[in-house]
This record gives sequence, structure tokens and C-alpha cells, in this order.
Amino acid sequence: MLGVLINEMEVKELECLIKREMDEILFDMKDERINQLVKRAMSERYQILFSLFKRVASPKECLKYMPAKKTDQRNKIFKKNNC
Repeated sequence: MLGVLINEMEVKELECLIKREMDEILFDMKDERINQLVKRAMSERYQILFSLFKRVASPKECLKYMPAKKTDQRNKIFKKNNC
């Protein structure tokens, strides 16, 4: 296990950098010209970035960037429980 000491300003900077990178991936995933193999690699990268993002962002921010599969599962649970 590794640890990092960073101040609040650096946390915000990390959050912004990760959000920007995830936004770019989400935008590129919509491009039909990109090969499926490349999209799968992009999806794997997104998962890694999201796991890093969860460590520095608030839960509210994390919900905005939650991967689609998890969001779909969450919506099914909410509908099942009438939430």
C-alpha cells in the first residue's frame, strides 16, 4: 500500500484533472468512427480513473461520473424499491 500527502488545493487540482480526462473519454465513446477494441480500452481506462476519482471527490460528484452499468443497476434497484 502506498500513501500520499496532499493539501486541499492539490486535491481540487487532481479532481479537475481526472474529471477532464473522464469527460474526454465519455465524449470519445460516442464517436462511431472509433473501433470497438479501442473503445474497450477507453472503458478500462475510465474505470481506473473513476476509482482514483472516488478517493478525492465527494459522493455527490462521484454520482455524476458513475459508469453506466452501475448507474443502470442503481436505477433498477430504485425502481424495484419504489424510490
